[in-house]
Amino acid sequence: MGAQVSGGGEQGAAPKSPSRAGRDLRAAIAVGVGLGAVILFALFTVRQLFIGVVAIAVAVSVYELTGALKRAADIRVALVPVLVGAQAVVWLAWPFGRDGVLTAFVVTVLVCLLWRLKDGADGYLRDVTASVFTVVYVAVFASFAVMLVVPEDGVFRVLCFLIGVVLSDTGGYAAGVFFGKHPMAPTISPKKSWEGFAGSMVAGVVGGALTVNLMLGGQWWHGALFGAALVVTATTGDLVESLIKRDLGLKDMGTLLPGHGGLMDRMDSLLPSAVVSWLLLSAFVPA
Repeated sequence: MGAQVSGGGEQGAAPKSPSRAGRDLRAAIAVGVGLGAVILFALFTVRQLFIGVVAIAVAVSVYELTGALKRAADIRVALVPVLVGAQAVVWLAWPFGRDGVLTAFVVTVLVCLLWRLKDGADGYLRDVTASVFTVVYVAVFASFAVMLVVPEDGVFRVLCFLIGVVLSDTGGYAAGVFFGKHPMAPTISPKKSWEGFAGSMVAGVVGGALTVNLMLGGQWWHGALFGAALVVTATTGDLVESLIKRDLGLKDMGTLLPGHGGLMDRMDSLLPSAVVSWLLLSAFVPA
């Protein structure tokens, strides 16, 4: 995910190479630590601040995704209704839960249908479909992260979710770099290997068993299932976004985060995992 960076203009200096996994590892770690610090500060001060963090991430991700669709395929997402509707989906998830999310989503779809009328029939179905997809893929999925933090032990529910995704990514990265030989989906993401997936699974299962048991008082085997499910959804989310980028002919959704690409390139594994985290933790450790 990183590009080579030339030395500071010094003649004959060798260019800095990205890591074996193909990205600027130092920049990626620095950005990851910074984002993690922001999230932890929000969670352990005023929990409602976490909604603001999610809302900002959703707004940036929506802007990146809609911009990529326009640049690469001339798909005209109804940007204003989608941005406003996405914020409504996120902010209504705290006080009203699923009812608030569903209401905001349905109203946003209706507004998108009307908003696009002014541009005529050419590409109407394509543009409206992309608008609805953007709201679901980014905002509705992200709203489940908000619903995770609502219960009294919500901070620890969010931590279980985030730690699970981070362990999946880290375990897969390490195992893939050192042992990866068998491509998992060569036509979608050539650097993703079955060895990397195995590393993700080991890290995810162990991490899930520990976090769910120690933080939420749940059964360790529930935590192991939770961790395994997050590995599957995180990997699937990564592959889905890779396929979207290949379809659009793009390397990254944006350039906001050094070593990562755009923010949407970091949200890919988190978004579907938030949905599964809420569903499984609600079942395994009822609030």
